[in-house]
Amino acid sequence: MATATVTPTVEVVGAPVSTTPVTLSPAAIVKVREIMATQDPVPAGLRIGVVGGGCSGFQYSMSFENQSGMMDKVYRFEDLKVFVDATSAMYLSNCVVDYVETLEAAGFKFENAAVKSTCGCGSSFSV
Repeated sequence: MATATVTPTVEVVGAPVSTTPVTLSPAAIVKVREIMATQDPVPAGLRIGVVGGGCSGFQYSMSFENQSGMMDKVYRFEDLKVFVDATSAMYLSNCVVDYVETLEAAGFKFENAAVKSTCGCGSSFSV
């Protein structure tokens, strides 16, 4: 099922929007804002990354941050800041993050065109 996405603006000088590695659906933005509002103190933004691990070699990571790192690019989805480090950006090319709720489960779903295979549980991937 195709979902709408929000086109980000790039906060980093010299990084055109066409190089945005990840986009968030409106549902994902709403859910991240909702979770952030419950944090004390409220974080500055969301970090989306790729880390080694899992059965297939890589897995996605999401965490709240109080500031961006030196090697991060900062993307704005409306008023939500998303931090992505340079290494993760290589693996997130054209990745869409959505928030999905069903009767069985709820959570963030990554749709990444660069992925060649995933593990049986869907938590890790290879490129």
